[in-house]
Amino acid sequence: MKLNKNFLIHKTGSEVVVVPMGNANFSGVIKGNETLGVILDYLKKDITKEQIISEMKKIYDDENGQIELDVNNIVTRLKAVGAIDD
Repeated sequence: MKLNKNFLIHKTGSEVVVVPMGNANFSGVIKGNETLGVILDYLKKDITKEQIISEMKKIYDDENGQIELDVNNIVTRLKAVGAIDD
């Protein structure tokens, strides 16, 4: 999966905004925190959800399994608006 080219990422401080442009079939914005930004960085290239989780676990402490929950929630949300190409 990969970020759809019709979506623009804008980062300001700790807030991340995903904005549709061009031919995107979604009108609105998706706002999130730094976790969204990290996941979006991985989605700039073709990658699986499992690879994102694995890479994030190498960088961040995940004692309570939050990384997998966050990645699943964000990927589901992005897919729902067409921001991810499978």
